[in-house]
Amino acid sequence: MADCCESELEVAELEVSQRRVLIIVLVINLVTFVGMVFASWLSHSSALLSGTLDNLGDALTYSLSLFVVGAGVTAKARVAVFKGVLIALAAVAVAAQIGWRIYHLEVPVVATMGIAAVLNLLANGVCLYLLNDHRHDDVNMMSVWECSRNDVNEGVAVIATVGLVWFTQSAWPDLLVAIVLLVMFSRSAIRVLTSAFEQLNTASLQGA
Repeated sequence: MADCCESELEVAELEVSQRRVLIIVLVINLVTFVGMVFASWLSHSSALLSGTLDNLGDALTYSLSLFVVGAGVTAKARVAVFKGVLIALAAVAVAAQIGWRIYHLEVPVVATMGIAAVLNLLANGVCLYLLNDHRHDDVNMMSVWECSRNDVNEGVAVIATVGLVWFTQSAWPDLLVAIVLLVMFSRSAIRVLTSAFEQLNTASLQGA
């Protein structure tokens, strides 16, 4: 009986910890999203736009993750499916924007792009650090951590892009990095969806 109560207490404490972390990273992503919207518009950067869409998707993801903390495996897996779809939609949006930029080449504004990229990377680094301890908790937190890791990789890539755009005075480095991010988003969507569907199948078999 004591072991049972102790186990329930540990689960409750874990859920409180998960909610606290998710609220913090949700606020960070909402603030970052607003800043990135203006920065991507002012700088005309496709790579920065990919980060903007990613921040929006992450904010929605963290909101959903908060909703299913403490829920069953099936509910968490269904939310993970939705997260995977959001990542895939971000990839489609970036692909469309890349196509438009190819026919309307414009060199991004390096100063604006650089400041936004550094601030975005710092914010995403904080989020990844906060989520790291919860990455193995369940499929819900794993998919959230996956999104955050994408953000950090994307932030590093965008900062590298700033240097290349400045050095070449060309829009092509920005477009090429945006294409790399597009591939990264697509692979991440596949990983999240695969894991989520495996969880759904397992839950279905157990319930049968």
